[in-house]
Amino acid sequence: MTKKKLLEDIKEHPSRFYRMPADVGRDRRFADEERLEILKAWAGETADESLSRQIGELIALMESRATGHAAE
Repeated sequence: MTKKKLLEDIKEHPSRFYRMPADVGRDRRFADEERLEILKAWAGETADESLSRQIGELIALMESRATGHAAE
């Protein structure tokens, strides 16, 4: 399975591939942007407050990397 196909499959049903949203952040097969896509897809499946927090943390990390500052 190609990485692109895997990503698309995961985005369709993230909970089939990960036990919890935090597991997405630890999956180093994907770049930050791809992990964000997965978390957003998962957010579409459920209204979970911890998932919203995970998305916010990943966005903050991506922004800090883009500006060259360490995450606070």
